[in-house]
This record gives sequence, structure tokens and C-alpha cells, in this order.
Amino acid sequence: MIDTHTHLYAEEFDEDRKEAIQRALNKGITEFYLPAIDSESHEKMLQLETEYPGQIFSMMGLHPCYVKPESWEKELEIVKNYLDQRHFPAIGEIGIDLYWDKTTLDIQVKAFEQQIDWAIEKDLPIVIHTRESFDETFEVLERKKHPKLRGIFHCFSGNLEQAQHAVDLNFILGIGGVVTFKNGKIDQFLNEIPLDKIVLETDSPYLAPVPHRGKRNESSYLDLVAGKLVDIYGKDFSEIDRITTENAKNLFQS
Repeated sequence: MIDTHTHLYAEEFDEDRKEAIQRALNKGITEFYLPAIDSESHEKMLQLETEYPGQIFSMMGLHPCYVKPESWEKELEIVKNYLDQRHFPAIGEIGIDLYWDKTTLDIQVKAFEQQIDWAIEKDLPIVIHTRESFDETFEVLERKKHPKLRGIFHCFSGNLEQAQHAVDLNFILGIGGVVTFKNGKIDQFLNEIPLDKIVLETDSPYLAPVPHRGKRNESSYLDLVAGKLVDIYGKDFSEIDRITTENAKNLFQS
């Protein structure tokens, strides 16, 4: 299995990071993809990638919650410098978040569009963070439509119509702990989305799946997400594992 979205460099893992990674490896997780947040966490993220070559992979981008009036342009310069220096499997996590701060929508859109332009220019997938902002996110993606524009709607928690819209725009859905929540609702329609449009993720340390909901999440819980997909799609675990792993490899290594 591949955890397509985990913040293993987060301080929540400072006490037992190596152990948490080992627990995941023991469960059969072979690769971990780390989304960038902002320049304060780049060093820790890239260091982890160095420690686990061929297993941990860093993305690069500016998270919408860290798009601040006083620093976003400087932060984007840092992102661009990294993208010009070396290869990353994706640009992310980027997007729009209107849950925490609606006042920065205009600069969030500008930062999102700029990073999409770089992704198209460098032929890289993007990993999208969208929270209470599906309409605004789709507006940007429609405006930026391009044959090379592709990626993941990370932590997908929308409705069927939004899921289909994302797939129509050449995106796949990142499915994590939310699929196990009673009020998550995506389990009610997910089987209408083809399995080849799904990848697994934890978003650890956040959004732990049931029965760990409310506690720290970790990559070793990815099997609980896959187990829920077994119920939803009526396929056996090895098939869910095989198809979602293939989807992730096709996206990140294309």
C-alpha cells in the first residue's frame, strides 16, 4: 500500500517517528508521500526523505492556510527555487481553504493559480487541499484547464456530484479516515466512482479512522481505510491494495 498523504515530519511524531514509520512498514506500506506546508517545515520533511530513500518522497508547495498577506509571495519564491533545483513527484499541498480564513481568498487563489502554472510547465501532478471551497476550487481548475493538469483531491469529503466533477477534470480522489466516519457520508456513494480513480491516504497525524477517531493518526492505520473500501466496493483486500497502489504509482511516477 502507498500512503499518498502523510505529515510524518509533524511535531506530533517527534517522540516516536521511527517507530511509527516501522509500524507502517510492518503493515505493508511501501511508500509515503509528504506534502509541503511552508518553508518552516521544508528542512524536516526533506531530511526524512534522505533518511528513507525510495520509501519517503517529498512534495513541494505552499499550503493555502499558510498563504499570508505578509509572506505568501516570498514563500512562493522559495517553492519555485526548490522546483527549479530538483525533481519532486508532485506540487502540493496547494488549494483553497475557507474554513479558517475567508479574508485571504484573493491571495489564496493567486497562489493556487501560480502553482498550477508551475505544475503544467513542469508536467507534475498537483495535490489539492479544498476545505469549504469546492466551488472556488473548481472555478480555478476550469479556468486553468490543460491536458497536463492532473492530480489528487486530497482528503476528499464532498458529495457525488463534486466527486464526478473532480474525476471529469482528470483528478483522482484521496480517500482517508473520513470514509470510516458515520457522518462522513462519502461511503454512501463512493462505489459509483471507479476504483481506478481512488488512492489511499491518512493525512496523519490528522483524521484518524475509526476506531482511533479523535486520536493521533499514523500511516499504519491505512489498512483500516483500505478495509472500508473492501466493504464499499465488494472486492477483496489484495485487490483494493493492488489497484490503489497502481493508481498512486501511475500518478506520481508518470
